Amino acid sequence: MTAIENASLADLPEDIPVLIAGGGPSGLFLSLDLARRGIPSIVIEPRTSIDPDRPRAKTTNARTMTHLRRLGLADTLRNAAPLPVSYAQDVIFCSGLTGDAGQEITRFRQAFQLVPGRYEQQPECGQQVPQPVMENVLRDAVAGSPLATLLTGLSVGDVDYGHRSSSLDSGPDSPRARVDVSDTTGRRRAVECRFLAGADGGSSAVRRSLGIRLEGGSAELSNISVLFRSRDLGDAITLDPAVQYWVLGPGVAGMVGRMDLEGTWWAIIQGVDGRESFDATALVRSLVGAEVELEILATDPWTARMLLAPSYGRDGGYLVGDAAHLNPPWGGHGFNTCIGDAANLAWKIAAAQEGWGGPALLGSYELERRPVAERTIRDAAANGQALAYHFADPALRSGGAAGEAARLQAKEALAVKQSEFDSLGLVLGYDYSSSPLTVPDGSTVPAKDPIRYVPSASPGALLPHAWLDRSTSLYDILGPGFTLLVDAGSLAGVPAQVVYEPVLAAAARRGIPVTVAAVGPSDDGTSMATHWQADAVLVRPDQHVAWRGTDPAKAAAAIGVAAGWPLATPSEDPERSSRVRAVIP
Repeated sequence: MTAIENASLADLPEDIPVLIAGGGPSGLFLSLDLARRGIPSIVIEPRTSIDPDRPRAKTTNARTMTHLRRLGLADTLRNAAPLPVSYAQDVIFCSGLTGDAGQEITRFRQAFQLVPGRYEQQPECGQQVPQPVMENVLRDAVAGSPLATLLTGLSVGDVDYGHRSSSLDSGPDSPRARVDVSDTTGRRRAVECRFLAGADGGSSAVRRSLGIRLEGGSAELSNISVLFRSRDLGDAITLDPAVQYWVLGPGVAGMVGRMDLEGTWWAIIQGVDGRESFDATALVRSLVGAEVELEILATDPWTARMLLAPSYGRDGGYLVGDAAHLNPPWGGHGFNTCIGDAANLAWKIAAAQEGWGGPALLGSYELERRPVAERTIRDAAANGQALAYHFADPALRSGGAAGEAARLQAKEALAVKQSEFDSLGLVLGYDYSSSPLTVPDGSTVPAKDPIRYVPSASPGALLPHAWLDRSTSLYDILGPGFTLLVDAGSLAGVPAQVVYEPVLAAAARRGIPVTVAAVGPSDDGTSMATHWQADAVLVRPDQHVAWRGTDPAKAAAAIGVAAGWPLATPSEDPERSSRVRAVIP
């Protein structure tokens, strides 16, 4: 359905299965993920257009790119990105960018999972791309989806949660929300939905309607983001191409990087008071260290905030992304964490709407995602204590032994920044091992470290990635619902659906969609059992492991738990059995 700009209230139906407040990346992604699972939704967004001069997030990490691959959008985004991965992969810290002042101090290689060629840890590596480009790609995808609708020029007002209705197919006495939606003229209309997702940012109206306040604090000093155009700067820089340059200048300190290859650049002046008047042109020239020709396109003073909601929602109303957490941009995790929220919530809403999700399913959203946000905020805040001006020293530009000594000392001190750019432990190493949807196997979960990622098939962890051939990822084998992956070498020639028939039967009784797939070995000859330390793993719709083992009976019990049901055997439901499918590639 085509996105409707400047929508009128008449474009809203009276009853909506899922209403999403906020058409930023997390809201649009949630709508598309729901559509992939057969669930219609409507996204309402007050902005009628996307401001290209507010790039905000600039890097999409490997985990988010893998989510986009699942929706068929990874290549679309890469093709739309103004900077290819091949352009630059390193973050360079320097005393200056131009002339004799342009001395490199240290660099962090393959930052933000920017790895040309085949990436081993996920099906997709990271991608430099401004947030407006991402949003336009997602808007176009929504416009092409028959189940996702974007209505712009509308916003959420008051919400009445928890009243009951017997009109849903999923059963009588279901919780509903009555939402007051307004247009740009102030006119209002009440609509009903079973699920309301608040993806409406830090000042979320949905969060206020739930009576939830963000908790936390803010950085002491502010920053100024500047978007500018310069034909001269690229030629003036004497250093290698970089994803970002961190300039440890004696006056103005901060970051600068290319937005595209056509002369558009961004800069962040760190440690200033954006409330006071400032000369953006002078600040940028001081940062880059040259009187280059430039045109200021936009400025945006901001303060890093470390805020987290104590609750992620109730009664069918849930907070997603910035509505639930605000974290400093150091490390580039904010937008990516928002997409992780949407991917977690989408399959759970779909399961509840279709009737196969158990009573523990929706409550697990907060239990799983809030600790991820808390950990991410903590690491980003720590990196915010080590910004460019903390390392600035006029001696860094000096010649001779004194300059060499100052730069060596700064390089050693800058080792503290590694987790900001080499953060695979944060990006891939989070787990849901404490979730009620996982079945513990007694194994030790790898220790959490922001840098070091140890692939593990321990229940709750992200499925360890493997390439099956030159272009086929293990993730490409996963079905849209649950997937029971079985090491092909463990089957002794017996079809996987025969060995694991109890899983299919248990799933059929609940109507839980499941794919059974025999796989392996990986393209380096390693068996899947070696990768997983088990013959089989049950993978959730969001690519996290729910169970691993060898016993088909235990796998059959695990699939109900993974869908939010207590350990019990319900009666057979033939109508729901039709949603179960077994596939052997």
